[in-house]
This record gives sequence, structure tokens and C-alpha cells, in this order.
Amino acid sequence: MPSRSTLLAFCLALATVSCNMPIRAQTAGQWQAEQLAASEKSEQIMREANLRKGLLARYQVMRYAYAADRHPAFRPIFSQYLSWYQTFIGDYPDAAASFSIKQPPQKDDHPSPLADGSWQARPALEAIPALARGYRLVYLNEAHNIPLTRTLSVQLLSRLRREGFDYFAVETVYQTDTRLQSRGYPTDASGFYTEEPISAEMVRTALKLGFKVIGYEALSDATGDAREAEQARNLYRETFAKDPQARVVVEAGYAHIQKSGTFLGGSSMARHLYGISRIDGLSVEQTMLIPHPARDDDHPYYAPIIEKLQPTVPIVFVDAEGKPWTLRTGYDVSVVFPPQQLSRGRPTWLTLGGLRRPYFVDSERCKHHYPCLIEARYAGEGNDAIPADRMVLDPVPLNATPQDRVLTGMEAPPGELYLRPGKYRLTIGDEQNPTIYSQNIDVPASPAGSSP
Repeated sequence: MPSRSTLLAFCLALATVSCNMPIRAQTAGQWQAEQLAASEKSEQIMREANLRKGLLARYQVMRYAYAADRHPAFRPIFSQYLSWYQTFIGDYPDAAASFSIKQPPQKDDHPSPLADGSWQARPALEAIPALARGYRLVYLNEAHNIPLTRTLSVQLLSRLRREGFDYFAVETVYQTDTRLQSRGYPTDASGFYTEEPISAEMVRTALKLGFKVIGYEALSDATGDAREAEQARNLYRETFAKDPQARVVVEAGYAHIQKSGTFLGGSSMARHLYGISRIDGLSVEQTMLIPHPARDDDHPYYAPIIEKLQPTVPIVFVDAEGKPWTLRTGYDVSVVFPPQQLSRGRPTWLTLGGLRRPYFVDSERCKHHYPCLIEARYAGEGNDAIPADRMVLDPVPLNATPQDRVLTGMEAPPGELYLRPGKYRLTIGDEQNPTIYSQNIDVPASPAGSSP
């Protein structure tokens, strides 16, 4: 799990909408002290939440703590913690609303790909593997609370495997889970962000494809440049040092993958890794040109690209010679994600480009136990596996306070899990009981017969 000092430094560096914006007169030192106190409180709440048995019970602690404290230093910091747990339970729209990183224009932004006719849009799923052919190292980044930015990575893995890549290094994976490779799927002990189903599916997919999956997170309490350098050393030791012919795909957060410039007052992990290995990597940026809950948070290039091209899949831009366009120096290619569409309250990018399909679930089997956690695990995996997908059904909003939870015969609206065709164990539970209902289900390849 990220350390408190790392999170605070990250918050300040990204300059989120309200992260470092006091609303009353005070000195910079006083504001920083309040932020440190808020960060300490956030970590304490998360420690208390993690003492609860079951994910839903832990989430309840987080959501009520957020509702109870409106301090201007606490909310911007704790909202990031809350957003992680919202992704864990499959509540992706609320996760994006809780913590949104504004993408203002920067002085080093390259001209828009629409500025002249030299750039052509191509599906990212086709263009990136072709670009990767000349590399032994590919970097893919993600926004940890926006699993949309993991969806293309999941789809790219099979194509990069066909190109000869054989290692998958994942920032979130704990090095202590020594059985991950042989087990074939992630558990609670595998990582922090892998508690989120798309992140878990990314790791699971890599394992099924035959990648050697490794973790490389710093094991010390280092922050900033020291943490980046330790990550790079760990990654190099587990890949190129052992296998000089290795071809490596790296999944990391945000600017850990930038190949030039400064990051958190020093160098990024990617720059440190180049210093050790002298191996240049293809850096694929996936966090800047994405849809935000508030359009004012979108990068100014985003809306014109969407309005002109109306993409339905992630796209990149290349010129006639095949050179890719990038928004910003330090990255080789920028991915533009299409606008989000919702079905029954859930984003349709959960199909993973057509690999999965919606599976209807109503609230009848919740037996009036709300909020109600619905999970589907692959039939061939253990009960300790992170589910293929999960969601919460509830008659009231998931960000409601305890006072809002007075129900008078209300039923939750139905929802849809997103699953690959195959066999699953469906379980339904509440805050006290993880299993109030269970059923084996078979998800067909066609829409017929999808209701349990």
C-alpha cells in the first residue's frame, strides 16, 4: 500500500482540483501541517477499516468517515483513499467523482493532432503492438482510481505476448506473494490495487498467457526519487539481470513511466531503469486524455478530438512514417479514450473491448439485506480469488450517510456484472454475512439466457 508521505507528495505534485487550495487565510506552513494531519488521519481510518471482516464492511467504514469530516484539508486527501475502495466494490462512477485529477494545458504540450493533417487516428489495440516490435521494454501507465485506464492494458497483453514479450512487471503486486505464478490468480495477499477486479483480471490474464508476473514496489519506506530508484533496481534484478534477453511489459501509475524531466523532485522509475539497463522503452501514456466527471477537468484537446472523430475504442495518432503522437515530452505515445457510457449504472468499458458481456442480476436474492455485494468468481479458482467482477446493489446511493439508511420496503435496482463466457460461482452477501446466497452460473457467449 502506498505510504503516507508518498501519497501526500503525489497529491501536491499532481495539483488536484482542491488538493493544495486552503479556503481560509493561513500560512503555507499551517496548511501543510493540516495536510499532514489529514494524511495521518486517513491512514488511521484505513487501518481501522482493514480490521473489519469483508470488503463491504471495510468500505462502510471508509464512506462514513468521509461523510463525517468536511475539513478542507481532510477531504481532498481522504477522497483518494475512498475512491480506491469504491473501485474495489465496482462502483466506478463514484470513484471517478470522488477523486478527479484535472488535466490543464501545460507549456510543453505538443500541438493537438488535429492541428494539421499529418496525424491519423488508429485503434490503440492495433497500433501499440506494432510500435512495440522494435522494443524490449514497454511501459503502460494507469490512474489507480480510474480502472478505465487498465482496460486497454488487459487487451494488449495477448498481442504483446505474440510479439515475444515474456515478463509482466506490475507496481501493485506484492513481492511477498510467492505463490502467485503457480496459483494462477490474485488474492487479497497479492497486492493493493489488485483488489479491484479489472486490475486482478489484468494480472490473471498475464498469468494465463504465460507471462512471468513480478512485483517491483520499493520494500523500504523510501519516497520520491529514492523510491523510484528502488523500484527500478527491483525491476531490473527480477528481469534483465536474470534474463538478458527478456522482453518486459511494465504497468505503473501515472508519471512513473516518463522517460525525461523531473518527477517528485527527482527522476522517475523509468529514467532510473534506463540508467541501470541502458534499455530504452516504449512509454504509453493512458491517464491524461480520458473523460472526467466534470468536463472542465478534461484536457482542452479532449473534446475537439472526440467531437471530430467520435471514437468508440481507445485511439492513438501516427503519421505517414508510423511515428506516434504524444501529448507531452517524456512519453512516446498518448492514448485517447472514448467517452464513458453507462448501462444500469455501470460503465460499458467493463466489456474489455468485447472480451466480456453483461450478465443481468436483480436484487431479489439480496433478501432485503442492503447494501448487497454481488461477486462472480471463475469456477476453476478458489474462494480466495479476487472476483472477475463485483458490484453493490442498494436502494439508496452508495455514498449515503447512516441517517439515509431508513428503508420502507424499497428494493434496489438491478445491475449487470461483466463476465467472459464461462462458468462462475455467484455469491451475494451483506456487511455481516459474506454469503446469504450462492449459485453456480454459466455465462453464454450469446445474450440469450443471461438471467440467473
